[in-house]
Amino acid sequence: MSSSLDLSHITVSIDGRDLLSGVGLRLNAGQVTAVIGPNGAGKSTLLAVAAGQLKPRAGRVMLGSRESHKVPTAEAARRRAVMPQDSGVAFAFTVEEVVEMGRTPWRQARAGRGFAGRTRAWRGFADDATAVAHALELTGLTELADRDITTLSGGERQRAALARVIAQATPVAQGSVILLDEPTSAMDVAHAESTLVLMRELASRGAAVGVVLHDLDAAASYADRLVLLENGRVRAAGPVAQVCDAAVLSQVYGTAVEVLDVGGRLRVGPLRPARAA
Repeated sequence: MSSSLDLSHITVSIDGRDLLSGVGLRLNAGQVTAVIGPNGAGKSTLLAVAAGQLKPRAGRVMLGSRESHKVPTAEAARRRAVMPQDSGVAFAFTVEEVVEMGRTPWRQARAGRGFAGRTRAWRGFADDATAVAHALELTGLTELADRDITTLSGGERQRAALARVIAQATPVAQGSVILLDEPTSAMDVAHAESTLVLMRELASRGAAVGVVLHDLDAAASYADRLVLLENGRVRAAGPVAQVCDAAVLSQVYGTAVEVLDVGGRLRVGPLRPARAA
């Protein structure tokens, strides 16, 4: 299977302490890979390395067939869109203006030379306005397009950040990389579920999606592969059914976790006592 982003033997150290040690992460086109693990396991650090925001002390990051640091910044931004955990905007931009920021790498490409143009690869989009409008529609923000971003709720701001990522990734094509760090943490149930469904839709269009999730049940339901981190190392990696071992998860998280097969779908979550009638 084609690898769109491949991290190997990644080590990140801060103040003499290894936050990641020899970690690998492979994102394949057409798949959702969820990175899970307890607080402090190194999930966001790993995503920051994948995004090119953090340089590892050791290891290699391959974006397609080239080392990530050798890919020009604007080109990398057309191939890799990132939603960080903290994606707040401090200035009074409208929601639409925030989403339009995602189109900057494409404007730069059109202004330069040699733009082959991955146009019309997703629903025929060839212009920025259409891409922005569709991103707003997909995230349920069309009616909020003219709102000041600083006046929105936390969940609405998260949806705006997601819409910016979608606009940047459009047109989604084989080899596109989309990285999401806790994209649903402030969303209500309905918008969280629609975001997870959208994540799978992006993968079905050919994107390699990497997502950090705390919700184990959501990770088991929507991901193709899981990477379980523990103290900066990979404890387990592979297909969902392989990684979702109750004994391993319970040990890593330090609390009892149950894994149930309900109608052919794994349900994963903390083991809770039954309530007295």
